[in-house]
Amino acid sequence: MKMKSLLIYHVLVTDLNFILLLFIFAPKIKLLLEEGEMEESKNDGHQHPLVLLNQSGVSAECSRCGEKVSAPCFRCVEDCGFYLDKVCADAPLELNHPFHPHHPLLLLQNPPSSYSSCVCDFCDKKCEKSIYHCSCGLDFHIKCALFTFNIAENDLKELEHVALQPPLISNEIDGEDVEDVKKCFGCREPLANYEYFSPDSGFNLHKKCAELPRKLNHMCHRKHPLSLQFNSDRLSCKICQETRRRGFVYGCSTCKFAIHIECVSPSPPHIIEDKSHQHPFTLFWRRVPFTCDACGTEGNLVAYTCGTCSILVHKKCISLSRIIKSKWHDHRLYHTYFLHEEDFRTSDCLICHEEVNAGHGSYSCSGCNVTFHVNCVTKNKHSYSIVENEDEESLDEFVSSITVLEWSEAGEATVIQHFKHIHHLMLSDKVSECENKYCDGCVLPISASFYYCLQCDFFLHKACAELSRVKHVWHHHCQNPLLLTSDEPFYCVNCGSFSKAFAYKCEECWRYICIRCVIALTPGAQTCQGHKHPLLFYTDYEGQCNACGYDGIKGLFRCKKCEFSLDHECFSLPITVKDKCDEHLLSLTPHDDNSYSESHYCDICEESRDSKLWFYHCATCGASTHVKCALGNYPFLKLGSVINLREEVHEHPATVVKKMYYYPDCSDCGKPCVDLSLECTKSGCNYICHVECP
Repeated sequence: MKMKSLLIYHVLVTDLNFILLLFIFAPKIKLLLEEGEMEESKNDGHQHPLVLLNQSGVSAECSRCGEKVSAPCFRCVEDCGFYLDKVCADAPLELNHPFHPHHPLLLLQNPPSSYSSCVCDFCDKKCEKSIYHCSCGLDFHIKCALFTFNIAENDLKELEHVALQPPLISNEIDGEDVEDVKKCFGCREPLANYEYFSPDSGFNLHKKCAELPRKLNHMCHRKHPLSLQFNSDRLSCKICQETRRRGFVYGCSTCKFAIHIECVSPSPPHIIEDKSHQHPFTLFWRRVPFTCDACGTEGNLVAYTCGTCSILVHKKCISLSRIIKSKWHDHRLYHTYFLHEEDFRTSDCLICHEEVNAGHGSYSCSGCNVTFHVNCVTKNKHSYSIVENEDEESLDEFVSSITVLEWSEAGEATVIQHFKHIHHLMLSDKVSECENKYCDGCVLPISASFYYCLQCDFFLHKACAELSRVKHVWHHHCQNPLLLTSDEPFYCVNCGSFSKAFAYKCEECWRYICIRCVIALTPGAQTCQGHKHPLLFYTDYEGQCNACGYDGIKGLFRCKKCEFSLDHECFSLPITVKDKCDEHLLSLTPHDDNSYSESHYCDICEESRDSKLWFYHCATCGASTHVKCALGNYPFLKLGSVINLREEVHEHPATVVKKMYYYPDCSDCGKPCVDLSLECTKSGCNYICHVECP
C-alpha cells in the first residue's frame, strides 16, 4: 500500500513538472510551430536542438559553410546564432568520392589544428569552417566536395536551372574595361571563349568539363583504363610535363599515371610552329624514353621532333624563349640546343652547380663563359624576363660606375673617376700600408687591391669600385633593377646590419641590400679564408653552419669536396677587427687548437666559448673573443661617418664616434654611451646619443 502511494505521488510530481515546463516554453514552441516544422537535424554537431524553417527572408550565414542561408534551413532553438542550410545539414559525415576512390573524406567541424592555413583543393580558397578532409592531405569545402560528387555521378540537377552565360564578362576598373579572367574549376583554363555554367553557388565550370566521361581508354596507357579524378598525388601530366595542384585529371592510381583533361585528346596538333625555332615540330606519338634536346631532362611519353635538326623535345619546350634576361646574370642569356665544349671552360650550372650536358639545350652567356640548366634559370617566373627583340638595347645591362682616366701597360685601370666620389682615385696593392683603413663601399678592412683618394680619406676595394650602377639580384623579389647608392644610413634586408656605405636600393619597395651581401651571393665559386676549397651557394640546401653552429639554416655556402658549410653572414665576416679591449688587431680564427678547456672563454664577456666554432684571436697577447663580442652592435658603421638626423631629433649633423676612455650620458635616454655613438659636429654643441636612439 505504501509502495502504491509513492508511485502515485511520483506520477503526480512528474505531470506537474511537465505542465510547468510546458507553461514556461509554450510561447517559444508556439513561435517555432508558426515559423516551421519541429524537425531536428541529425547531423549538426551542435549542443542545442535545431528547428527546420520553411519561411523565406532569413538573413543569416550558415555556420558550417559560411554562405547565406535560404529556406529551408535549420535554426538553433536557443537562438544562439547557429544556422545550417539544408545542404550542409544533410551532408554525410563520411563521403566516398568517385574522384578520390582510395580513401573516404571525413567531415570535420574545423580544419585540423596542425594546419597553419587550410586551402580548398578544388576552389583554391581558404577553408575557415567545416571541411571534408582526407588523411592523404586533400581538403574541400562542403559545397565543393558535394558539387564535384554530383558532377562525378552525372547529376547535373543543380546546373539545369542555370542559363549558359556569355563567355566574356567586362568589369570597369579605373575607367578601363577589364576582361574577366576566372578559371574553370575542372581544367583550370580561363573561362573565356568557352560556354560555361555559373551556378548560384559561385562555381564556374565549362559545359564540356561538366559532361566529361568518368572513364576512358588512352593509347598512351593501354594496361588500365583512366579514371576522372583529383590529382591527389600531385603527378605531372605525361603529355605536357606540367604539374598542377588543383583541377581534374584522367589518371591511373596503380601506375601513378596522370594526364590533364585538356591533354587527353587523341588528336592534339600534329604540327606546331613556333618563332623560337626555324622549323616546325611534328608530333611523335610513340611512347619511348628520350632526353629532351631543349631542356636536357628526361621524357617518357609523347615528344615533338624536328626532322631537319634531328631533335626531340617536350611539348612545353617548343615555346622556350631564345633570349632571356635573368636576375642570375648581368647579361642576356641565349638558348642553344648544344654547346661546343671548347668554347666553355666550365659546364656547371651557376644555380644548382651540377654539370650541364653540352649535347643538350641550355642557356648561356658566351662572353662570360657561364651556363645554366633551362629548368634552373626558368624555375621562378619572376626571376627572368623574355627578350622579344634581339636588336633592342637593354636599359638595365651592366652600367659601369667608373670612368677610366689612365691605363697601365697591362691594360689595368690605374686612375679612375667614380660616380660616387668627387676626386680621382688611384690604384694600389700595398695592403700592408693601410692598417686600420676601411673600404667606404663594404666597410671591411682593406685586404686586396684598392683605389684611394689623394685628397681625402676615401678608399674602395677594386671589386667594390667596379660594381655596376644598376643591378638585378636573384635574391630580391621586385622586378625593377636595384640602383647603387651611398651616403644613406640603411638596414640591409638580407643580413640586418646597420650601415652608411654603398648599397643597392630598390625604388619599388625602398629596401636596401649591402654590397657585402650582393658580392657574397653573386653566382659562382667563392673563396674563404677559413676553408681551403672554393665554396658554392646552394639556395635550397638546409643544414648547419660550421662557423656559428646554428642549425636548420636554408641557403648555405657548401664545399663540393668536404662536409663544410657557411651561412652568408659568416661568409662575409671581416678577416680582422679592432676592439676597444685590445690594442692589437684580432684575426678571425676557424678553430681553437688549445686543448685546455679552461682557455675556451671570451675575454670581453668572460663567458665560455665553443672551441669548434669560429672566434677572433690576438696572436700577440693571446686574447680570444666571441665573434659577436668582437664585432659589437654596429660592425659596419665606419667611424667618422656623418649622419643627418631628423630635424625633430637634432638640428645639426652627427658624426659616428667611439668613446674609449669616458662614457658620456646619452642626450636622449640618459644612459652611458659605451659603444658607437652619434656626436654633434657643431663646435660647442654637446649633443651625443646612442646610434639606435634617434
